[in-house]
Amino acid sequence: MNELLIIVLAYLIGSIPTSVWVSRYFFNIDIREYGSGNAGATNTYRVLGPKWGTVVMIVDMLKGIVAVKLAFLLGDYGSQERLTNIQMGLGLAAVIGHIFPIWADFRGGKGVATLFGLVVGISPWTALGCSGVFLAVLYLTRFVSLSSMLASVAFPVFILVIFNVDNPVYRVFAIAVALMVILTHQKNIGRLLKGAESKVPIFKYRDRRRQRRRNSSR
Repeated sequence: MNELLIIVLAYLIGSIPTSVWVSRYFFNIDIREYGSGNAGATNTYRVLGPKWGTVVMIVDMLKGIVAVKLAFLLGDYGSQERLTNIQMGLGLAAVIGHIFPIWADFRGGKGVATLFGLVVGISPWTALGCSGVFLAVLYLTRFVSLSSMLASVAFPVFILVIFNVDNPVYRVFAIAVALMVILTHQKNIGRLLKGAESKVPIFKYRDRRRQRRRNSSR
């Protein structure tokens, strides 16, 4: 199959506006008009609840994984390094589709879940390490934005330092991913610095126990 055709297909897969379709068909609203106005899993979690937030997150991740696997439609892709480079291009096309979806007036999300799916499809162990960073930060802070940014920064650390991947394109790509995630979270960074960033309503029982302990110690 022609490489250009596969790239277009990856973009179209990434363009599937999961949160927009879920909010419209099940709640008769446009998720982009509520909460942070972002068409992503985090805003869906806040506005529609954890059930639909999880559904959106999983589907958005699958978009990245499926896009990466399209590389195998080429048949003889040559070396492993060339395969990885093709997969990165396809995954990036899906991420661009998520951020600028043709099916939703080019107003999408930040692409973090789809980007994570890309990493899962190419480097499962790296994805596992980044997941650990994300969950640890989320547990400590309950800020999804901060968790996403630090996990993205961990990505090039795993690629360049821990696993020492020798593919130069992949190394540059890892650094570019971290920068892209930080750039797409500029508003979140501003809210974090002002103390105005919203926390996701998880670990609330843990927080209640801590509050009760503080009150009992006074």
